[in-house]
This record gives sequence, structure tokens and C-alpha cells, in this order.
Amino acid sequence: MDSIIETQRSTHEEIERYEQALAEVLIQNPTAQKNITRRDRKAAEILDRIGGLRKELIDFYEDLPGLRPKELQLLSAPPAGEDDLAEFYVRYNKIKDFHGRNPGISSRQFQNQLDELVKSDGIQKFTVEGDEEPTIIDPLDSVFSGEESHGKYLDLYLNHSQYMNLRGSTRISYLAYLEILKSGKIVKGNNNNNLDLKEKSSAAYLEYVQTLYNYLIGFFERSLPLINLQSKLKQEEENFKSLWEKNEFEGWKIENNNNNNNASTSQTNPNPNNTQEGLWCKYCQKSYSKQTVYDAHLNSEKHKKKEKAAASNGSSSTNYSSTPTPIASASTSTYRSKLEIPARLTYLIEVILKFPPIPEKLQDTRTETERKMALTAKERETELEEQEEAPPVPVDLDGEDSEDEGKIYNPLKLPLGHDGHPIPYWLFKLHGLGVTFECEICQQSIQGRRAYDKHFTEGKHLLALRALGIPSSANRHFMSVDRIADAMALADKLKREGRAAMAEGDRAEEFEDEDGNVYDKKTYFDLKKQGLL
Repeated sequence: MDSIIETQRSTHEEIERYEQALAEVLIQNPTAQKNITRRDRKAAEILDRIGGLRKELIDFYEDLPGLRPKELQLLSAPPAGEDDLAEFYVRYNKIKDFHGRNPGISSRQFQNQLDELVKSDGIQKFTVEGDEEPTIIDPLDSVFSGEESHGKYLDLYLNHSQYMNLRGSTRISYLAYLEILKSGKIVKGNNNNNLDLKEKSSAAYLEYVQTLYNYLIGFFERSLPLINLQSKLKQEEENFKSLWEKNEFEGWKIENNNNNNNASTSQTNPNPNNTQEGLWCKYCQKSYSKQTVYDAHLNSEKHKKKEKAAASNGSSSTNYSSTPTPIASASTSTYRSKLEIPARLTYLIEVILKFPPIPEKLQDTRTETERKMALTAKERETELEEQEEAPPVPVDLDGEDSEDEGKIYNPLKLPLGHDGHPIPYWLFKLHGLGVTFECEICQQSIQGRRAYDKHFTEGKHLLALRALGIPSSANRHFMSVDRIADAMALADKLKREGRAAMAEGDRAEEFEDEDGNVYDKKTYFDLKKQGLL
């Protein structure tokens, strides 16, 4: 084993070399967004290596292995009568033997690896048998979508679609949605108001905030790796916990009317307009706004089964017909725990939206979207061709034009357009056609994210779904599902949920009076007996 002091010295040397390499990377001043992103990701990789070496160095200085006293004893003066250079020759022979067994290792090898890390662009070239030109693969093309333009803009089309499906949200354009995010908010309800707690507690809202939060975190990691967002979020999570415990989070305040007067009132005359008051069934974990509906629920088979199961487990039963539990006292904590996750995600997303440079990115995304809407295809082609560094086309100096007259020069293996010629290189990059997606259901290989998303609505994919026993009407649930096992699992889940919904609908029976008011069966006949209808 190497000396702990020598290990510390070599670790210090590696850190200094990495710091020099980091300076060489950061001193670069690229103009294209793709090269800027590549530089930042390279610098982040070097910083991670430096951080790992520093942790190891701290362990050596704290002498966690306990090797320092033994090392100092070997380096100190030997006892009288022993050879002063014995330890020196032992270590010298170890070093000589190591380099004898590893002749390729030199002090310059590590520096060569650093130079390659600093100067390399990450582009890989492969030569396929039978192809004249090598295949070029850039890892950044698979990291970003075509709309993100290698981290220059945000791709929020999926989040905009989820926002439009929220109950209570206003139907707005993509540009208006970007303006909402730019203002630091993530939702705007009808009449330009925020959504209420009932709509925020839905599963659709939770899915929306989870998707938006994961996308923003992933965007920082992919395009802004040098910004330490996690430390900021840790501080904000502590602030959220204090606000949530004090019930001071704006837009998520829960009124708790848990006092004796309100409890007695809720038992005799529940208020259906207040979600925090009413009648609560602790066995079924449901709230009921009317006494008649609650009494009808007590006679249902589902309630009796759950009450019987609770009694068999030793739980104390309660006479619900005489002493129902008010929801204000029984379900407030459950309701708060249900709202805590979407509230925390909402708070953190609003923090990220105000964290630089996200507001600037949102403004650039809005400007770019407007510009794309205004430009023609020819103008787009001209602009993007100036930005892309396309490889030069070789010139035929032999003058053999007659032989190559019918051939089309396509060194980059670009797809052919409607005119039989390769599509422009800017269009190839814009649609991300360099990335191939595999669909196991319809046995297709699709190039580009847009074509991949579009193929889920095409006839071949729908026919393959029908072959698996999945109807075309359920296709909206199977978007982005390209594995047979995942599709079958989702189909079974939807069938179970459908059966439960049908069973619930069969038990529901409603009656309408002459004025158009709708009542459940028991309430209708009770009111009719009393002569109120």
C-alpha cells in the first residue's frame, strides 16, 4: 500500500491539475448555444471530480484509516544499529517493481487524459461496413429536444397540455401560459383567479405539478449544470415547512372550525357549501353534507362490510345514526396531509420560476415562439443555416459530371423529402431526427420525437393496440406507452377502475321534482311523505 503522505501529495497534484483544466475550459468563449452547453457540462464534470478528491483528502487528513502514526514511525530515525536507508530501499524496490510490471504508465499519461477532456467535443464517429462516410453521433442531440435548442429555450408543451386539462383552469394559448409562468405562478383559474383547494387536491393537479417540477429540475441539470439549485431548494423546503405548520401558505390556508359550537351545528344542520364541515364516516373515509344521504349510506352493503371488518379486528363501533362524527374534527389532518405534497411542489416550482436565469429563459422562449409563428419556411431555413456549422460539400475536380449526374450527394445520410432530395440539415436538427425511438407494440423504429409522438394516433399503432384487446377509444390513456407489458398492465388497471365506477353508478339512483331539483332516492321519498314535494 502506498504511503499515506504520498497519497495526499498525489491527490493534491491531481486537484491542481483538474483546477488548471477547469480554468482552461471556463476561459473558452463559444458563441453557439450548443458549444456553451457542452462547455458548462464539461466544467461540471471536472468540478464533480474535484469534489470527490477533496472528500478523499479530508479523510486522509483526519486519518480515518489510522495509518499516519505508523507512517511517521517508519520515516523517523531508526534505532541504533539499524541501517538508515533500509526503508528507503524497500520503497524504491516497490516503485521499481511496479513500473516494471506496468511499463505503459507514465507521469504524462494523466495530463494527456486531461488535455483530451478539455479539447474533446464529445462527438463520436463510427464507420459502418459498406458506408463510405463515417456515422457522426453527438450525445447532446439525445439530451435535449428539438424545441429546447440545446438548452437555449424551454419545452413546456406537455405542461401546457396538462394545465389545459385542469378543472377550473382557463383555456389559454401557449404564449399566455408562458406569461403565467414568467409571473411566478403556475395556475390561473376562471375570471383570472387562482384555483380553489378542491381543484388543487385533485389527482390531475398533482400530476401537473409533479411533471412541471421534474422538468424544471431536469432542465437545470442538463443545460445549467454550474448553478447549484439543490442548496437553494433545501433552504426553501425549510421555509415551506414553517409556513405549512403555521397554516400561512398563501392560497393553501385550511380553515379548521373544530369547536364545540360548530361540531354540534354540523351534526344537526351540516353546511354543504363548506368542505370542512359535514358528516364523516371513519370506516369508509368519506364525508356527507346531508343527514339523509348519510343515513342512506349507513344501510349500504359496503359500509356494513367495513364496519363488520372493523368490529372483528377489535375496533370500537359507533352509532352513526345518532352521533355522527363531524368532518371538521375527524378529517382536517387527513385533508392537510393530502394537500401537503401538491402544496410543497407548488411552492418549490414558484421558487424555481423566480430563480435566475429561468425568467430570462421564459422570455426568450416566448420571443422564439412568436418569431417562429411569424417566419416563413424559407426565412427559417436561411436563418438556421447561418447558425449551423454544416460540413463543406466536396467539389469534384475530376470533371466526371456525366457519371454522377443522376446521383444525389448525401454524406450525412439525411432523410429524403417529397422532391426526392435530402431535407435541409437545419430541419433534421430541429425535429431531432438523429434520435431513434423503438415501439414494441407496433414493431416500428421512429426517428425524431415529433414523429414518435404522432405515431400513437396512426392506424398501424391503433391496430396493434386492438390486437392486444385494447379499444381505440382508450388510446388517450396509452399515449407514450410503447411496451406491451406496460400497455397490458395499464389496460387491466383501467378495467378495474371502470368496473368500480359502473358498480358505483348502478347503486346511485336520483329523482327529480317538478321544479327540477335532483334528490337521492331516500331523500326524495322522505320529503314526499312529509308533503314537502
